[in-house]
Amino acid sequence: MTVNDECKLKFLELKAKRSFRIIILKIEEKLGQPEESYEDFTASLPADECRYAIFVTDENCQKSEILFISW
Repeated sequence: MTVNDECKLKFLELKAKRSFRIIILKIEEKLGQPEESYEDFTASLPADECRYAIFVTDENCQKSEILFISW
C-alpha cells in the first residue's frame, strides 16, 4: 500500500518538529451496494496488494455478522 506524499510529509513534520499532536489517516477504496454478493466482494480484492476489508454476511445465515478481513 502506498501512502500519499502529503501524509508522509505531515508525519515527518510531526516527528521532527512536533508541529501536530494528532494525525488521523483515512483509507477509502470501494463502497459496495447492499445488493452486491460475496462473489462481488472477493472480485474487488486485488490479488497482489494488501487490503483491510469489511463484509456484512446475510446470505444463508441465521444472523448477520460483520467480518473484518486482512487480505
